[in-house]
Amino acid sequence: MAAVAALLLSNLAFAQSVARPIVKPGDQWQFNVSAGLAGQQARTWAITAVTPAGIEGTENGAPLRLTPDLGALDSPRLAETNPQALRFPLAVGQRWQYATQWQSKIRNASGNATYTVAVVAYERIRVPAGEFDAFRLEAKADLQGVAINVQLDADVESTYWYAPAARAIVKSITVNPYVGTATVELTAMRLQP
Repeated sequence: MAAVAALLLSNLAFAQSVARPIVKPGDQWQFNVSAGLAGQQARTWAITAVTPAGIEGTENGAPLRLTPDLGALDSPRLAETNPQALRFPLAVGQRWQYATQWQSKIRNASGNATYTVAVVAYERIRVPAGEFDAFRLEAKADLQGVAINVQLDADVESTYWYAPAARAIVKSITVNPYVGTATVELTAMRLQP
């Protein structure tokens, strides 16, 4: 009987699907970023405008542009031509690939990357902002580029959790052989009704 219940529960998780979130001007998220040698820092995203073409806001007061699917096109740290870390509607079992060009404004580096993303689970996760039901995604990237006349060629792996109730990725862990492990966690949020 327990095996049947477990099977039914796992099927419910696989049936779970979520549409693109309705992000609104005034939505705000605060994150703690722990990034190897860079130490810890706070990051705040505040939304100022939403159009069918995209989302505008600020990151720590500087301009931020997102895709309708919450991909960061341009921030004070990074620019990407085709960010697709999330692709809505989101469902367990979903997989996709995408290619993008990137520019790290902090490290004076640029290049291209090819990603493979999989939505592997729907589970409960605890972060400083609270507990959330979230989709766990795993991404692998073949990253190539140049940083201060040094060729870059790396495999980068990320695990991240998107929580529909937060309208955001509430936690991410990225391992990059050039910069180490970076962990980002949601610490607070203020969402418009």
